This record gives sequence, C-alpha cells and structure tokens, in this order.
Amino acid sequence: MIHPTALLQYGAGLRLSELVRMRVQDVDVGRGTLTVRMGKGDKDRISVIPNVLKEALRGEISKAREYWAEDRRNDAPGIALPCALVRKMPRAGEKWAWMWLFPADHLSTDPESGILRRHHLHPGVYGEAIKRAGDEADIGKRVTTHALRHAFATHLLEGGTDIRTLQELLGHADVKTTEIYAHAAEIGNDRGVRSPLDRL
Repeated sequence: MIHPTALLQYGAGLRLSELVRMRVQDVDVGRGTLTVRMGKGDKDRISVIPNVLKEALRGEISKAREYWAEDRRNDAPGIALPCALVRKMPRAGEKWAWMWLFPADHLSTDPESGILRRHHLHPGVYGEAIKRAGDEADIGKRVTTHALRHAFATHLLEGGTDIRTLQELLGHADVKTTEIYAHAAEIGNDRGVRSPLDRL
C-alpha cells in the first residue's frame, strides 16, 4: 500500500515542502480541498483532495490527533509556527488546528530555537522512502518526490485540464512555467507519431 503522503503529493500536485508542512486546519476533507499556506513566493493557494484519498486522510488526521493529545498530556512545547504568529499568539502552537498533518513520531530539538518539540515528517526521510519505493518497483528512472508533482501536472493536461487552471493548482506565478508541462505532454508519444525507423 502506498503511504498517504505520496498519494497526496501526487493527487494534489504539492511541492515537498508544502506536503510536509501541511497543517490539520488547512485540510477540508468534506469539501475535498486543501489550502497551501506560504507556498513558493510566499503565496497561498487551494488544491484538490482526491476522493479516493479522503478516508486515508481522515486516518492521518486521527493519528496526528493522538500525537497532539500525547504532547498536551506531557506538557510538550507546541509545534513551531512562523515568527510573526508566535509574537501575536504565543501559545497557538499548542492548539489542535495548527498541528502537522504528517507529524514526526518523536520529539526532536528545534534547530532554530533549541526547544524539544514535535516536528513534521522530515523531508529527507520521506524523499528516501520515495527513492526506495522506485528502486523496489524497478522503475529504471530516477525517482524523486518532485516527479510526483510533475506527474500530477502532466496527467491533468493529458486529461484536458486547461493551462490556467493548472497554473493555479500548481501555484505558478508565471504561466510560462506551467507551459513547460504542456510541452512535455504534447511531445509524449500518444499522438500517433511514428519514428521514421519504424517505417523501414
């Protein structure tokens, strides 16, 4: 079974940092949307939650709630928040809404503050798991977390999604960045193009 983190990254077209830093309050399973906060360029955007992933995400939210409850019982410091928010709401990191969707399974020292607290899933740990999965599947290509985002974009374009909608879902400031995916989808060999060698 593929872990919900990988399924969500592919199914919503998330960057690695956006995936691991997703907070419970930004996931609306009922509406099938998630809000990406402070994405590239420090912009927020909305993306989709695949219907087939909703039940698994409810399970991840339940697991996150258990970690949050454990931390509250043990008087652990709240999770890390942006500095401006910490100044405005110093105890917000202890609130359920701010909990990570994919929290680490243990407390660790915050490298910036030196505080022992719960962090989100480590990007390197997740990246290594994706690489191992690619090796085990014997894909024969370099498999990275970003390949899931590329696949999201390419598959949506191949399915008929317009370039502007895809631009919004991916959070691209310039449509030229999104057009790279359109070009990749166009040159894919599903247009009936035959190599001259095949005619010999």
